[in-house]
Amino acid sequence: MALLEVRNVTKIYQTESAPVPALQGLSLEAEPGDFIALVGRSGCGKSTLLNLCGAMDLPTSGEVILDGRATASLDDSALTRLRREKVGFIFQSFQLLHTQTAVENVELPLLLARARNPRKTALERLRWVEMDEYAARFPHQLSGGQQQRVAIARSLVHNPRLLLADEPTGNLDTVTGELVLNLLHRAARDFGVVVIMATHGAESISFAARLVRLRDGRIEEAAVLR
Repeated sequence: MALLEVRNVTKIYQTESAPVPALQGLSLEAEPGDFIALVGRSGCGKSTLLNLCGAMDLPTSGEVILDGRATASLDDSALTRLRREKVGFIFQSFQLLHTQTAVENVELPLLLARARNPRKTALERLRWVEMDEYAARFPHQLSGGQQQRVAIARSLVHNPRLLLADEPTGNLDTVTGELVLNLLHRAARDFGVVVIMATHGAESISFAARLVRLRDGRIEEAAVLR
């Protein structure tokens, strides 16, 4: 059963000069454990699609259904709750709070959700990314790869159903990037989470199970890789 359904979605941004179509009649499905690589040139619609899948934005037409709920039918509070409970986000620039330690960054989503035993769960996720020995360090005391591993732990700490990664290796060297990509592959396998990764790097594709290539807001190619 599909966890994520994108049904004939169009997204048009209104500008002062003219409407700009970002996605045009795009459809996509993902099941638990899928690892999908979104590829294509800048401006092809990758980030727009990630935002729609993660309920950060709504389609102009068509439907995005996440875990059985159509995002366009939800009010702001329900959308916030859906994102908080069902979606994890990983960014190219890590987006860690520099005044918080690694473990404090990871437990923050749990504190916001008033979850029980947030510190214990945060340490478990840090252990999963092999960063538990750095739990008390601040982001400026960590390398880029270490910061991204902390960010992955944070994205998984609330057991999301969907994990969205926007150029997660863009600021990393090749060796460190492969470590991060392997963690995303493991997340799909170990937790059954759907991973959708936007990437420019050809080397990133080999870690994914499916390839979706976008061009001018449409799917140009869709392939099963493994």
